[in-house]
Amino acid sequence: MTSVALTPALAPLAARVCPWLVDTVAPDQDEPEDGVVRAMTLILRLERDAPTRTAVLESAAAAALALCLDERAGPDGPWFDAVTEWAGAGRIRKLSRRARTAHWRAVQEIDGVTVGELVRALVPGPVDDVPHEVRRLQIGGTDLPPDEPGPLSACSPSAGPVIWLSPEVEQTVGKAAAQVGHASMILATVLAAEGSDPARALDAAVRPASREDWARWTEALAADADGRTAWEEHGIAPVRDAGFTEVAPGTVTCVAAR
Repeated sequence: MTSVALTPALAPLAARVCPWLVDTVAPDQDEPEDGVVRAMTLILRLERDAPTRTAVLESAAAAALALCLDERAGPDGPWFDAVTEWAGAGRIRKLSRRARTAHWRAVQEIDGVTVGELVRALVPGPVDDVPHEVRRLQIGGTDLPPDEPGPLSACSPSAGPVIWLSPEVEQTVGKAAAQVGHASMILATVLAAEGSDPARALDAAVRPASREDWARWTEALAADADGRTAWEEHGIAPVRDAGFTEVAPGTVTCVAAR
């Protein structure tokens, strides 16, 4: 099965996350051929009266995907080259930085997409060549305490897509923001590849998974390397971390459930 809905930002992911649905083959290497490391920067708005952790993470998931689905990232758009160079490099790297007040207002002038007035996803580019307004923003130490967003059932898909965070991995909100951004893109890719609307993933909720559900999902993922069984039987697609920060390479940090 092939899809007409895969955008330039999502198409390179398909061979990696749902190879059973597409005819393309994943590249042998995970690093860009030109040696330039590119990333999407997520700016998290953390004012002194901080928002909840869940609100920030849900906005981060939506913002990352919204940029990928934006018409400006399409073949005739001004962001096309930057987005395709990043998405086609092997890893969909993301970096989280925090901002507030005047610094938050300043980054609104940089190309990107803002969701919920909480997160702005910037058009991807080289990590060592970012605007001054971004470079001055702090990366490390970005965290918020857990909150109580309300329960969702992992057994009830009628509520819509959910990104379930691993109960076994501690992540700062900055790290988790990048992971849920990966998750929304991966979920949209699989939906598109099977002929569904990738924009459904824009409305994904974010919740911590129960240990019982997590054990069931990780067992399914361990039994099937390409993820087909996990998707077809459990409706989930995993995010496996590259291991650059906070967690070991290959760690499943979250799963996106349709």
